[in-house]
Amino acid sequence: MPINIEMPKLSDTMTEGTLVRWLKQEGDEIEIGDIIAEIETDKATMEMEAFDEGVLSQISVAEGGKAPVGEVIAVLLEPGEESGAATPAPAAQAAPEPTPAAPAVAESQAPPMISNALASAAAALKSSSQTTSGSERIKASPLAKKIADAEGIDLTSISGTGPGGRIVKADLAGGSKAAPASTPAPTSSPAPSPAPAPVAISPVASGEDQTIPLTGMRKIIADRLLTSKTTIPHFYLHLEVDAAPLMDLRKQINAQAEATHGNKYSVNDFVVKALINASVAVPEVNASFNGDSIVQFAHVGVSVAVAVEDGLVTPVVKNAEQKSLLAISKEIKDLAGRARDKKLLPNEFDGGTVTISNLGAWGIESFDAIVNPPQAAILSVGGIIEEPVVKDGQIVPGLRMNLGVSCDHRVVDGAVGAKFIAEIKRLLENPALMLV
Repeated sequence: MPINIEMPKLSDTMTEGTLVRWLKQEGDEIEIGDIIAEIETDKATMEMEAFDEGVLSQISVAEGGKAPVGEVIAVLLEPGEESGAATPAPAAQAAPEPTPAAPAVAESQAPPMISNALASAAAALKSSSQTTSGSERIKASPLAKKIADAEGIDLTSISGTGPGGRIVKADLAGGSKAAPASTPAPTSSPAPSPAPAPVAISPVASGEDQTIPLTGMRKIIADRLLTSKTTIPHFYLHLEVDAAPLMDLRKQINAQAEATHGNKYSVNDFVVKALINASVAVPEVNASFNGDSIVQFAHVGVSVAVAVEDGLVTPVVKNAEQKSLLAISKEIKDLAGRARDKKLLPNEFDGGTVTISNLGAWGIESFDAIVNPPQAAILSVGGIIEEPVVKDGQIVPGLRMNLGVSCDHRVVDGAVGAKFIAEIKRLLENPALMLV
C-alpha cells in the first residue's frame, strides 16, 4: 500500500514547516537514507531523510509551501506496486471535473473569456480521453505524463522500467514524438494558441521597490527578538580589553598546534573560553527568569551565533565548563560548518544558558546585542583595533577590543553584570589562566 511521507517534527517548538526544496521529483526511486527535501523549521533549514524505499508517486506540498507537523507532504509507492494503488492527488493538483451544467451554457450567451475557457477545457478533456483510451490504461508517473504532454511524446510507444512496468521520467529520453497525422481533427474551430509568456523583469532592475516575503526563520527571529526587546528589561555594560597578551599567546599556541594536532585557534575560541569560565565564576548570570523564581543552571551551555544565508542560528556547546580549549575550538568549527551546510540536528540548538555574538570579522568595533530568551545575558564582541594607548605615561601602539554585555535586569543586577564582564576582561588580558 502507499506510504505517506509526513511533515516531520524537527525541533521541540516546531508546529509547521516550509518545504524549501525538493531534492527528488515524482517518479524518482527513493532508497532508505536518501535526502529527499529541505525543510525550514522555526530554528533552521534542515535536510529530510527517507525512512522507506519506493517510488515517489506524488508530491502534495510544492516548494515554498507550508504544512503543519504530521500532514502528508508526499506519497511513496512500494517497489512493484502499481500506480493505481496510490492515494489520490489533492484537489488542487487534479484536473477539474466538468459539471453537467457546463455544456448547457450557450456560447452566444457566455462572455468571450468564459467561451474561450470552455473551448480550452473541452480540448483538454478530449486529449485526456485519447491518452487513456484503449484496452489498457497507460501506467506512468505524474511527472512522466506531464513531460510527455508538454513535449508531445507518445506514451503508448514506450516500455516502462519502473515498478510494474510503470513509465518514469528516465524512460522518456528515447521516446518518439507523436505523429501529427494521428491526432484527430477537431470538430470545431481550434482554440487560439496561447500568447507567449511575458519576460519577467526584476523589480530591482526596473528601479522599482522589491517586496521579499519573510522566510519561516526570519519570522521566528522577528517574533522572538520583538518579544525579547519589549518584555525583557535590558541594561548594557561595556569594557575595553587590552588584546595584546591574547594575540601573543594565540600566536605561540598556533605555532605549536601546527606541529601537533593541526587545529588553528581563533580569537573567538579564547573569548568563548573566557565567557565559560566567567559564567562559572559568576553563576548568577548563568540563569533564567522563571516567573516567580530564577533558575540557576548547573552547567554552562554556550549558544554561538552563526550567520547563515537566510538569518541567524545559535547552535550550543553543551557542558562547556567540562571541555578544554581544544575541544571547544573543534566543536565550534564543526557546528558553524554544519550550520552553513544546513546539517545541524534539532537537539544541537537546545541547552543554551548564555550567548556570544562576535561581529569583529565584519570590522564592527562595538555593539549592543539583544538578550536571547530565556537566557539572562549575551556577550557582544567587537574587532581588535590597533590604536595609540597610554602606558607608563607614554603613548605607545596598542591592540584594543571592545566587549559588551546585555543583561536581563529581572535576573542580573548592575553590580553582578559588572563583576561578570570584569571577569571576562581579566581572563582575556591574562589568557594563560584559561589554560590551567
